Amino acid sequence: MKLRLNRALNMLFILGWGAAGFAADATLLKPPRGATVAIVMFEDLQSADCSKAYPEVWEAANDHKVPVVLRDFPLPMHNWAFDAAVWARYFDQRSPDMGNDFRKFIYANQIQITRDNLQDWAQKFAGENKTAIPSEKDPDGKLAELVRADYLLGQRIGVEHTPTIWVVSNSGVSQPLVEEVKVREKLGQMIENMLSKAQPVAAAKVSLPAKAAIRKKNIGKTPKKTG
Repeated sequence: MKLRLNRALNMLFILGWGAAGFAADATLLKPPRGATVAIVMFEDLQSADCSKAYPEVWEAANDHKVPVVLRDFPLPMHNWAFDAAVWARYFDQRSPDMGNDFRKFIYANQIQITRDNLQDWAQKFAGENKTAIPSEKDPDGKLAELVRADYLLGQRIGVEHTPTIWVVSNSGVSQPLVEEVKVREKLGQMIENMLSKAQPVAAAKVSLPAKAAIRKKNIGKTPKKTG
């Protein structure tokens, strides 16, 4: 009963913010501190197109040595996407690499996953990575709040579908330069163009914050193969 109530509240939250509406302002998106350019991807782990975009985004990021910032945007039409995002946040706590590998694992097995067997797949991933999972992944609701915060950010900047991908730069006088990726085949060229416009990062600011804080993967490292 509690699980059904939580799912219902999650769905009401998503639908409620979707109806509220905010003025689009993608300049809220910025590269992580210490990076000049980054890829920002709003994703839904139950989205078939996200499963195709995810490896493409990482390949482009690795090729051009820029970070990826992942944002959760579970769509109301998908009945296990929100819970999958919370599981991803749980594995982020073990390590950012493990969280991103879990996302890759879910995308690779997406067509076999249902709301009822999602935890079994989380358990399978945990076993393959020699870690354990608790009976309750988010007892205090803090991980769900992180997912909701990402969704709210997406609403504020006008996200309507997944994946929604931007290349963002630190250039600009008062705000960063952002460009939405409409054609993923052009992602590499967009990164190159943005890098050419980016402002150099001051030496004093090169230190990146903790990986868990910005939810990105080490530049140049591809998630381990799964499935």
